[in-house]
Amino acid sequence: MPIEETPKKNEALFVWFNRYSGVIIKTPSKTLVIDPVDVKRRTFQNVDAVLVTHEHYDHMDQPLISEICKSTDCRVIADAASARSLRNVIPSEKLDEVGPGSEIKLDEVTVMAEKCNHPAAAPVTFIITSEDGVKIFHTADSLPFPEMVAIGEREKFDVAFCTIGIAQGASPETGFEIARLTKPKVAVPYHTNSAADQKKFAEILKREMPRTTCLIPEIGKIYQVSKRT
Repeated sequence: MPIEETPKKNEALFVWFNRYSGVIIKTPSKTLVIDPVDVKRRTFQNVDAVLVTHEHYDHMDQPLISEICKSTDCRVIADAASARSLRNVIPSEKLDEVGPGSEIKLDEVTVMAEKCNHPAAAPVTFIITSEDGVKIFHTADSLPFPEMVAIGEREKFDVAFCTIGIAQGASPETGFEIARLTKPKVAVPYHTNSAADQKKFAEILKREMPRTTCLIPEIGKIYQVSKRT
């Protein structure tokens, strides 16, 4: 599962590592881990930042994040509720609390927090922009919301992770709506343990948005994505 290879210019690599929103994203210079739960600490050898979308058990594991931070000396970028829970175990200089509109610079890589439509205390989605301008939208377990249109038009996403299950109200149809609103180059149906729901998402996307590529991820497999031309 660790990504040993370094992506080429204008590319990024990712691994989906659980059935929720756990994703490793690697750019040419940085490795980001989002919502690490249900995974061993030793999976993460070189980490520049852990990103946490909200405080629910399937997204935020305080002891695991503390272990990752201690072993890799990484930064932790978290929503307000998760940040409050992490303050006792993460050094203050390593912890960044974010809300919609917040932007954190990791040298030439940018992490921006945006709104998240999910029943949690202060959830966020994340937009990761690589040093080469590859744009990735991690939607946590958000349902679609109208502002996604403006976000998509502004960012012109290369990849959008679309929530299709497990979370309250989520389905292949709501996942497709995220893709329809944001218009990414590649749509990734995740946050599910149902291959049938992933297939249904792919069928809807192919019918309604044939110019958008569907990438159905397998847990633990490394994928390469590139900047749109």
